[in-house]
Amino acid sequence: MKYRILGATKLRVSVVGVGTWQFGGEWGHVYTQPEVDAVLGEAETCGINLIDTAECYGDHLSEALIGKAIREKRANWIVATKFGHHFRGHLDRTRDFTPADVQAQLDASLRALRTDYVDLYQFHSPDDAEFFRDDLWTAIQNFVRAGKVRHIGISVSPNTNIRQTDAATAAGAQAMQIIYNRLARQCEAQVLPSCQRQGLGVLARIPLASGYLSGKYKPGATFPANDVRANRKREDEDNALREVAEIAQREVPAGVPMAAWALAWCLQHPAVTCVIPGCKNPEQVRLNAMAADLPLVADDHPARVP
Repeated sequence: MKYRILGATKLRVSVVGVGTWQFGGEWGHVYTQPEVDAVLGEAETCGINLIDTAECYGDHLSEALIGKAIREKRANWIVATKFGHHFRGHLDRTRDFTPADVQAQLDASLRALRTDYVDLYQFHSPDDAEFFRDDLWTAIQNFVRAGKVRHIGISVSPNTNIRQTDAATAAGAQAMQIIYNRLARQCEAQVLPSCQRQGLGVLARIPLASGYLSGKYKPGATFPANDVRANRKREDEDNALREVAEIAQREVPAGVPMAAWALAWCLQHPAVTCVIPGCKNPEQVRLNAMAADLPLVADDHPARVP
């Protein structure tokens, strides 16, 4: 495993992390505690030290499963979670970015995670009206002063939101989470360069394009009703999978698992610190971790730590 510093946070993070939306039960499988223990245990074995979760992956369900899994080894992990949404059911959320509600969300996250601090607390896809409010930023800075939050991040949406990105440092954020993968490159034009200018750490989310860049799926693939991919337009899905097939043929070296290649492809960008793919089982964790060993993840990356 390789490690890089996450911007001005000074957090030394593995270049491959663990995304945990799947633990909330919206990706076709309801997780048990032993299954989560096995996934995170394998991640630790592979040298992975960053977990990304959220308040609305289930009603703090993902956080609770993680909290139980790492309760004896909390100091070994960098835990990132988010605020702003409330889970009501499958793909059903409400939003609340008022300071009082965010305080309640943070307290609920800390209880679920069985910890007294969050390493990275992230705005969860706010719109500009939700983001640009001084009372909320004041409240979050108070969380930092109280020791409940170590660092502030922004999980920006859409991934072309240059207004929020440009405002990050002045507002007190030190890291950005951005959709970035071989199929979704819009952030390369403005957002990633802005992150570089500001020295922000960057977490690349959905780096496998919802699993499509694993190479496992072909046009016409179907998903269970409780899988988020079942709600997408068939034409869009098939077009994406046809593009994946072309990428696999043209760009992926022979003998290299496509998932590992796709993660390494993200990590070669000089702005990207870490990728946070989801993983359903220990085997997928091992395959994801292989990305750190591929030549695309260069030793002279500007974010690399010796």
